[in-house]
This record gives sequence, C-alpha cells and structure tokens, in this order.
Amino acid sequence: MSTFRLTNDRLLEVQLQNTSVSSKAGAMVACEGDVRFTKLILGGEGLLGSFMRRAVGGVTGEEQLNLMQSQGTGRVWFADQAREVSIIPLRNERLFVESASLLALESGLKTGTHLIAANSGVQGAVAGAFATGQGIFTTSVEGTGSAAIVSHGSLLQLEVDGSAPLFVDPDAFIGYKGNLRQEFHFDVNWRVLLGQRNGESYQLKFTGQGTVYVQPSERR
Repeated sequence: MSTFRLTNDRLLEVQLQNTSVSSKAGAMVACEGDVRFTKLILGGEGLLGSFMRRAVGGVTGEEQLNLMQSQGTGRVWFADQAREVSIIPLRNERLFVESASLLALESGLKTGTHLIAANSGVQGAVAGAFATGQGIFTTSVEGTGSAAIVSHGSLLQLEVDGSAPLFVDPDAFIGYKGNLRQEFHFDVNWRVLLGQRNGESYQLKFTGQGTVYVQPSERR
C-alpha cells in the first residue's frame, strides 16, 4: 500500500513503493522518483457507474468523477485549489463523498456510484438536485485504506448516535460513513415557489449511527 501523510493542511504527500494511488485528475503538483501517470478509464467506477453519472449529470450539472493513477516508486504531492486536506482511514468500511471533494485514495479502495434516490424517492431526489445544485448521487469509496478529501476550511466531523436526526445544508455537505440513512428534507413555502428560496429550505437529513463530514463554507 501507499502511505498518506500531510505535508501541511493543504498538501497531501503519498509515498509509493512499487505501488499505486488514484487521485483527482490534475491534482498532482509535484513528484520525485520513478512514477508513471495514467488516466483511469470510466473514472475507475466501471461502465454502469460512468453511465449513471453521465445520464444524471447532464440534468443536474453534477461533475464527473475523473481519476488518474500514479504508479511506481517515489513521492507524489497532491492539492486542489488550496483547499484543506483531511485523511480518512477506512477498515473494511464504506465512505460516501461528493465527487468534487475526493482528492486521492489508496489502491485497496474502490469507487462506485450511490443513488440518494434509493433512500428518498426519485421525485424527491430530483427536486432536491435542482433546488440545491447538488446531484442525486454521491461517490462511494469502499474497502481498507486511506482516502483524502478536501474542504473549504477545516473539516467538521458530526457524530450521529441515533438519538436525534442531523440536518445538513447540501451546499456544505462533504460526505458520511457508518450505518446512516440519507434523505432529502423539504420545507416548501411560498418564497420557495416564487424562486426566493434560502439554503435552509432544502436539507439533507441523516438518521442512524455514523459520522457526517461538513465544511464551514457553502458552495455557490
């Protein structure tokens, strides 16, 4: 496996020993040693995941998951628009994360596509996608290894223990892991119907047990 460490809060260093790491395309800022770079076909998700993103992304404006692979022996540094980097270790777990926030993942992890519609219904999910500017799916990262994600400001980890639901602004949402149910929550009123919505009219609702990751900044 590769080794992840933070050079500083905005720069990820990955040590390769005849191993590989997947990262957001274009995120490499420096490297040393014998390292080769290749683009991952279909974003590393396979044909079905790529088709789902293209079909739904054309409607919602969701970004595609474009990954590249760095392979060999040496060191590689990754960054993304000076956003803060956090490393999340996974032990046979699954992380759900916004595709734009995924910076890099070790070779022991695989990605997939998770439809929020499976939890909240197609009609509600599509309405939420248009209302919030977010897609109706997230990227899943599954297995054992480390994943690096980026956020505007220091990442906030909110624990959900089952005693009460957690509501998150979709424009601040980064991802989650654990045994959680994710749904769109609507508070429709006349201001929304007239096109004068505010960010709190549409929220993501989480119930169960797990961790939700939020950034202290809203996407615009």
